[in-house]
Amino acid sequence: MLAGNMQLMADPVDSGIGMTSRRTRERLIQRLSDAGIQSQEVLQVMRHLPRHLFVDEALASRAYEDSALPIGRGQTISQPYTVALMTQALFEHCRPDTVLEVGTGSGFQTAVLASLVRRVYSVERVCELLERAQQRLGSLKMRNIRFRHGDGAEGWREYAPFQGIMVTAAPRGVPRMLAEQLAPGGAMVMPVGEGGQQMLVRVVRGADGFEQEILDSVSFVPLLTGVA
Repeated sequence: MLAGNMQLMADPVDSGIGMTSRRTRERLIQRLSDAGIQSQEVLQVMRHLPRHLFVDEALASRAYEDSALPIGRGQTISQPYTVALMTQALFEHCRPDTVLEVGTGSGFQTAVLASLVRRVYSVERVCELLERAQQRLGSLKMRNIRFRHGDGAEGWREYAPFQGIMVTAAPRGVPRMLAEQLAPGGAMVMPVGEGGQQMLVRVVRGADGFEQEILDSVSFVPLLTGVA
């Protein structure tokens, strides 16, 4: 069952023209499906979200390419396939009610998660990016998101434990502070590693500790500490 936000977002779906049109979006969804994204829930959310609103206007014509795009401050909006893969990987293990997102960025991954769960807690270290994301998500009337300007590697202890955690930048290894905020039975999906050696992993908290599974090779910006 999709969150009620999807009905509120119906108008933006039909507002695109040319390279942001419904036909262009459908081609992207077909590419995601062909690449192995099997979750119909995830594909439906990706179909309806107006990704061109999450990038600079000069890049809007490229919004439905399956590629990462710059959003400023050395950050990117993730490739649609990567967004879909990480979301699918999180939901394959469990159906989280609450999700902690580390790295709000453009807000696109935030919007995908908020369309599928009751509450998203999103932390972003760069104030400028956080403010832009809040404006975009507010314009889409997505009201089940709490934002925090802070160091994402520290998580958000006030609202822990979380049934799901998604990290959208790559630390060298799994941060213990984040793992400890994962609820028993919950899952965390994140890139780990440096440069060309990054791997997408899923960490599951079981009764006897943590289990880690490698899902794919990926390329993300590094997870930085502190705030900006």
